[in-house]
Amino acid sequence: MIIGIEGQRLFRKKKHGMDMVALELIKNLQDIDHENEYYIFVKPDEDDSVLKETSNFKIIKLDGGSYPVWEQFALPKAAKKYGCELLHCTSNTAPFFTNMPLVTTLHDIIYMESSYYKILTGSATAYQKFGNVYRKLIVPRVVKKSDKIITVSHFEKNRIAEFFDIEEDNRLEAVYNGVSTHFKPISDEAELKRVKEKYHLPDNFFFFLGNTDPKKNTKGVLKAFSDFLKQTKSDYKLVMLDYDMNELKKLLDEIGDKQLMNQIVLTGYVVNTDLPAIYSLSTIFLYPSLRESFGIPMLEAMACGVPVITSNTSSMPEVSGDAAHIVNPYNPEEITEGIIKILSEKEYSENLCKKGIERSKLFSWKNMAEQILVLYNEIKMKHHD
Repeated sequence: MIIGIEGQRLFRKKKHGMDMVALELIKNLQDIDHENEYYIFVKPDEDDSVLKETSNFKIIKLDGGSYPVWEQFALPKAAKKYGCELLHCTSNTAPFFTNMPLVTTLHDIIYMESSYYKILTGSATAYQKFGNVYRKLIVPRVVKKSDKIITVSHFEKNRIAEFFDIEEDNRLEAVYNGVSTHFKPISDEAELKRVKEKYHLPDNFFFFLGNTDPKKNTKGVLKAFSDFLKQTKSDYKLVMLDYDMNELKKLLDEIGDKQLMNQIVLTGYVVNTDLPAIYSLSTIFLYPSLRESFGIPMLEAMACGVPVITSNTSSMPEVSGDAAHIVNPYNPEEITEGIIKILSEKEYSENLCKKGIERSKLFSWKNMAEQILVLYNEIKMKHHD
């Protein structure tokens, strides 16, 4: 079978979660499938060494304008040209002018849950707003058209089934994401020192991957961290990645603690292979999002042996099991209490670390690729009958 996989943004330097999932899928399919022929359709960009061609995997660099234009026109045209018998679109949307069997990975439907007005007047960036409006327009059509719809947790599968009224539909499959094998506890002093110096990390810190997306609960985390410092008078810092300074100041204004800026360290963009050292250096990983469809960073932190605080909402309890400290993310006091409990109860903290390492082992990219390969073959059988 000739399979096309959409990997539009795989070569961009700053990859998002969905890009990493698609990359891991392709790399693991390269390891396990030497039968089918694959064409990976990618937009040319600077980070093109992340994926190599093999005898049955060809990379096709496709120009073709902006994201929607590329996806709706350049992609189906190229898939047809190379004789693809199945097209897998990996990041929520897909072309609707194509007759070939379609597999779509729908990571979440958060954008479907908001009105256009709410999306356009929300606090997200212009780029995020455009993406959400595009998805809101496209996804209902793609759901109708797809032969298989893959999503990343049973929580999200139920949300999608309910929202699009496809409960009895066997096209919908939950396939868990994995955690990459380089996420493990780092004890090599030289590596820890290198990463600590590179990103100017403090001695004692909590790690939080917040961004301007409201679902990440940045305001709740800042409030909880502020209260923690007031209650304990300790000198922990909060390490975050990229964050718009004006947005951050606005949030600190809203929680009434402008001084908190002195306790926040912004690293800027972090290379994925440096993350295990940052997790390993941190005391607690904070992941109390309001809504997630899966939550890969939580498993990465667990694999590195760090205690995790996460939420009792959406997919997070499903993914974390009993290996994280669970809070109500709408109540910052619970986050503060969780931090204090982990810091003051050594046995509790060590137990979370042990359970976390075991829990993370249940999620592998190889499993994901094997399950998806089975779905490809099911579609082949169906269309060849």
